[in-house]
Amino acid sequence: MTPTPVGGWLHLRNPTVKLVVVFVVSFVNLFLFDLRALGLLYAAAVVGVLACRAVSLRTLLLGHLPFLVFGIGLVAVNWMTRPENGLAIGAALALRGLVIGVLSIAFIATTPPRDLMVSLVQHARLSPRFAYPLLAGHRMLQTMPARWGTIRTAQAVRAPRGRNGRVRFGAKEFGQAAFALLVGSIRASEQIALALESRGLRAGPRTIHRPVPLTAPDWVLAVVAVCTFTALVALPGALS
Repeated sequence: MTPTPVGGWLHLRNPTVKLVVVFVVSFVNLFLFDLRALGLLYAAAVVGVLACRAVSLRTLLLGHLPFLVFGIGLVAVNWMTRPENGLAIGAALALRGLVIGVLSIAFIATTPPRDLMVSLVQHARLSPRFAYPLLAGHRMLQTMPARWGTIRTAQAVRAPRGRNGRVRFGAKEFGQAAFALLVGSIRASEQIALALESRGLRAGPRTIHRPVPLTAPDWVLAVVAVCTFTALVALPGALS
């Protein structure tokens, strides 16, 4: 999933603040077993993500599929291996995954990698020696599908065709393409490493091009998220 164009309130928020909120909520969520609290958290996360126009409903539904499959597996395994309370435990684990999944989808969809790395360097004091290589590695991963397509096109030009006129693509061709992609990626990584080194990655204080601001609405996001999370977790216990 790649970040969507700026169109909602969450797109404008500081990436470091969003990352901290997602991490804190996800970490505390791992210790919850109350199905009512987890259900409220999941519903609030879905409503909040859609209300802030972080992602479209279709994107959110598609992003749910891996978490739903994983959740169904957790419910089934716990139900079969724990006769007494396995169903409740499996449902709690599945809801945990769904809550974390919704937050992760919203974070990825609203946070450009470049802004995240710059914000971590600027506000979280992450060393540029770690931030910029991570950003370069992410961009390499983004280009891999295009490189794979180029390699396959080159293979198709000189590859023999079967009786049906289609290009053969078996285990041998797949291995050759994968090896070519690996070699090309290693060469590209060496070039990137030399480029980062030549631009003084290990130098002293550095300036930041297009810094990412930390504004009052970012603090509002953090306070509202923490307060809402605390209230939803405490609500089932207060009503019982």
